[in-house]
Amino acid sequence: MEFSFVPALSFSGFLVGVLVGLTGVGGGSLMTPLLVMLFGYAPATAVGTDLLFAAATKGSGTLVHHQHDNIDWRIVGWLALGSLPATALTIYILSLLGIDKHDTSHLITGALGVALILTAGSIVFRQRLLMFAKQHVSLRRSAERTAFTTVVFGAILGAMVSITSVGAGALGVTVLVFLYPHLPMRQIIGSDIAHAVPLTLLAGVGHWWLGTVDMPLLLNLLIGSLPGIVLGSYFTSRVPERGLRSLLATVLVVVGGKLIFA
Repeated sequence: MEFSFVPALSFSGFLVGVLVGLTGVGGGSLMTPLLVMLFGYAPATAVGTDLLFAAATKGSGTLVHHQHDNIDWRIVGWLALGSLPATALTIYILSLLGIDKHDTSHLITGALGVALILTAGSIVFRQRLLMFAKQHVSLRRSAERTAFTTVVFGAILGAMVSITSVGAGALGVTVLVFLYPHLPMRQIIGSDIAHAVPLTLLAGVGHWWLGTVDMPLLLNLLIGSLPGIVLGSYFTSRVPERGLRSLLATVLVVVGGKLIFA
């Protein structure tokens, strides 16, 4: 592997890192469409590289959340029970379809567009959904039923993330709010981030096996994103979150629409 520093890629990684630190929105929602639409990378390469990018960045976040006791490892285990087999199966199906074929690229961009629009909805309506869940979602569901539903959602998330690299952030948090409405939000977020590490790592390794991971690109993105996340996290209390999230959601809807109808 021959590495060359590309300032534009590292700067893009820095900007995405800052936004992730400010808003908590998963980097895949921002980085993958940026690589496809701005830098012209093939959709499969953008997804595969971004998955390992996410595994690296979310790994550090998991350590911090674990130190603050923000992770419910039982929920992480149930999610992984569904997501990891689904991820392996999805990677295998992509290999059968032919990752470099036009139809497969069209599938990836279409699914990415849908995932971005769903992510935008979860960003805009998260607080309303949280209030609705706490007021209306029944707590009388059996533990077995909740665990089963969590495993099923994990499987759906595994397939979605393997195809698009999007979904393990805002979408995961939104669904977990409905499944565990009275769990503290810090544990919802921490558990979602912790689950994203094995999910994106397995999916990323799968894409590496398919030949869709660009390691020089990955290193350029990490050079910029890691300090960006730190900086964004530092300023998160100094930036008007509602306005920033609304702007971000609008961008995701526009980009998602373009990808769907491309």
